[in-house]
This record gives sequence, structure tokens and C-alpha cells, in this order.
Amino acid sequence: MARAVFLVCLLSIVMSVPTSLAQGLGVNWGSMGSHSLPPKNVVQMLKENGIKKVKLFDAEPDTMDALAGSGIQVMVGIPNEKLAKLADSYKEAQEWVKQNVTSYLRDGGVNIRYVAVGNEPYLTSYNGTYVKTTYPALKNIQKALDEAGSGGKIKATVPFNADVYESPSNKPSDGRFRKDIKNNIVEILRILNDNRTPFVVNIYPFLSLYQSSDFPKEFAFFEGGSEPVKDNNIDYKNVFDANCDTLISALKKVGFGNLDIIIGEVGWPTDGDKNANGKMAKKFYDGLLKKLATEDGTPLRKKKLEVYLFGLFDENQKSIAPGDFERHWGIFRYDGKPKFPMDLSGKGQGNNLLKGVQGVQYLDQQWCMLKSDVRNLSNTQPEVSYACSMSDCTSLGVGRSCDLDQHGNVSYAFNMYFQNKDQDVRACDFNGMANIVKQNASRGDCLFPIQILNAGVRPELSIFAGLFLILLSFFTLM
Repeated sequence: MARAVFLVCLLSIVMSVPTSLAQGLGVNWGSMGSHSLPPKNVVQMLKENGIKKVKLFDAEPDTMDALAGSGIQVMVGIPNEKLAKLADSYKEAQEWVKQNVTSYLRDGGVNIRYVAVGNEPYLTSYNGTYVKTTYPALKNIQKALDEAGSGGKIKATVPFNADVYESPSNKPSDGRFRKDIKNNIVEILRILNDNRTPFVVNIYPFLSLYQSSDFPKEFAFFEGGSEPVKDNNIDYKNVFDANCDTLISALKKVGFGNLDIIIGEVGWPTDGDKNANGKMAKKFYDGLLKKLATEDGTPLRKKKLEVYLFGLFDENQKSIAPGDFERHWGIFRYDGKPKFPMDLSGKGQGNNLLKGVQGVQYLDQQWCMLKSDVRNLSNTQPEVSYACSMSDCTSLGVGRSCDLDQHGNVSYAFNMYFQNKDQDVRACDFNGMANIVKQNASRGDCLFPIQILNAGVRPELSIFAGLFLILLSFFTLM
């Protein structure tokens, strides 16, 4: 009997240990959501899932404090809008490093490994805005790290979009850097090489599919279901390998063929486009994770890849200029719940849902809906336009998760605005056409969400603020 109890206990311990991740795997943790999850709870979730590397887009104190003592390797970020100051003033770079790096380097502090100077600063859509400031900012940050005694462990780099290189023939061997930024890239490559720092690139097979109706769909995945791209003696069976090797060819052409590479972002969105859904995202991640687990690298570089998945959570305040899918890159929902099963080991050790964020507090179980007696729906259009402009309606539409009738579309828009305004009763009026209901309005795959309590707002303060606004409105009417 005692032996049986021991075996049961041992089994429970083994099953509670997170599966090992594919080598070199990390995640991007963005902060462009209207309502943030408690950072300490997020860090605990990362640890429970065995995720040991995160890439940030800033260095927010709450996030950094939560990461302290976790052992998780961190790449902190500097937003593009700060590059000019850091480029113009070494003193500014010193101060930034002091506040955002060295202040966390203590016993039980943050395990910072990289500083990302800007984010895709040479993106073609920026029209050269950051081209002249990126290199001097990088140089100043690396110098400040060195002067602070941290340069041996912490390296400054620049995450680039894959559009900094191209291939005239669409074959990886013809890869080269764009002519308009080639000299600037070479400057950056020199400082990266001198400091033994990896080149960071963001690769998105989904965008290849999104941007061209002629792109072979299966070439975006890893199952080899499309005609391979033949390049010398190599058959490329997926765009990820082809893209990576195009970069390697470009690096070779300018004399930096041995520079290490980190994939700073790669992922697949789950909504906002006909090709963005949970099924396709799972297919993409399953293939990617299996590939990473083999540690075979790419045809031109047979070594394990360091890869950061993009992203951790959906972010409802991201720009949708590139497409509505931009707000749906998360492998977790806005509230920290996993979207689909994932085997992070890539070795078939399990295909279960990841552990979600615990301790998330929601607002009341209520929704804002279009009144059933509203007949002239044309009157709702100005209200819908306003509601969507102030919230997020990117799940609405044909081929998306919320393919609803007109009445449903209006209710969805009203509710998104209502939830985004923390269920303020005044946010569910819309010229008398809406009311608050207690019955869950979700239908099929279309989620009518309940907003979470913003991590920066304590419940008692939220209640007090609500009472204050009600009293203020009352006295104003008097």
C-alpha cells in the first residue's frame, strides 16, 4: 500500500513539472492592451509553462520588478521614438542604461541579456524616419553598457523586419540588403560583430500569404505540401527556411556570414483575416516547434535557432494599419487564457492547453446589447462607427470569428465599447438604442468578452471612482 501511495505521489510530481521547451524558445511580451494583466501573475504563468526567455518592447518598472528573481532571460526594448535623444546625447544613453538596466542588476534582480535598440526601425513604411538615428543610438547604448561594466554579459542589438533584405530572383542564394539602407546596415553589422552580438530579425510567413493571393498556402507551413523552391542543390519546402537563408546570403555578401542570428518575432494570428484563425495558428506552431526541436537549423546554417514567438497576448490597441489581424497575435487571449493546445517541447511530449494566467479579476457578468425593438438599423451606423473607433471590432466580418448578422454586428460593437469603458453605465446608451443584459451574448466561436480589471487599478478605487462619477453627474444635472 505504501509503495502504491509513493508511486501515485511520484507520478503527480512528474506530471506537474513543465515539459521541456524546444531549444532556444522565448516569447514576446507586448504591452499595447487597454487592460493589463498583473505582471507577477504573468511571470508565474511563464514559469509554470517552462518559458525561460522573454522579449519586451520597453522596460516598464512593474514588468521588470515582476521578472526580478525569476531567472527568466530578458531582452528589454527601447521604443523608436526614443532613438533620436539617445543618438544625440551619450549622457541620455548613460541615464537610460542606469534606470532600465543596471538598477535591476542585483542579487535577485532581472536576468537581462540584451537591449533591443528600436523595433524594426528600417521598416519601409517608416520612410527612413529612424535610419539616421538607429546606429548612433545603438553605439551609445553599447558604450554605456560597457562603461557600466555590463557589456560583457548584456549586448545591444537592433530587431529588424525581414524587409531589410531581398532577393531579385526569389532564391535565397541571391539574398542582399536593400540598396537604400545597405551602408547603414553595414555600420550596424560592424558594431554587432565587434561585440559578438546576434543579428535579430522578425520573420512572418503569415504576411507572405496575406500580401499575395498567389502565394502557395502550404509554403507558409512546415508540412511540405507545396512545390519546393529549388536553389542550387537545395529544395526549400517552407518560407521560414527560405527567408532565414536569404538573410544568411545577404550577410555573406557584406562580409558577416558568420554572425549569429536570433528570430526576434515569428507567429500566426488567430483573427482579423480569412487566414487568421486558431486552426491555422496551431498548424503553424506545431510545425515550427517540431522544427526547433530537431535543432537542425536551416539548409545554410545547420545549428539550433533562438526564436521568440510573437506574441504572448492579444493587444487591442495595436495599430491596424498593416491589417486587422495585428490585434490577434497572442497565443493567449486578452485575459490570459490559452487559445489552443501547444506542445512547446516540439517532441510530442503532450498537446495540452498551456497553463493560463491565474488570479485574473473580471468585471461583472453583463453585456451591452442593441435593444430588440430597434427596427431601423440604419440609425445605428454612426453609433457603431464611434463604438468601433474607440474599442476593437476587428473580429467582425466574413471569414472571421464573428461573422454575424447586422443586429449581431451592432450588439458586438456596443459591447466592445461598453467593456472598454469598464462597464460604465453611460457607455451603454447609444441614443437610447442599447441596454445592459445579464445573459451571455457570445454565440458559436464569437466571444462577446467581459473585460478584466486593469492590473493598475485596485477594485476599491474602481468602485470609489464609479460612485464619484455618479455623484458628479447628479450634481451637474441639478
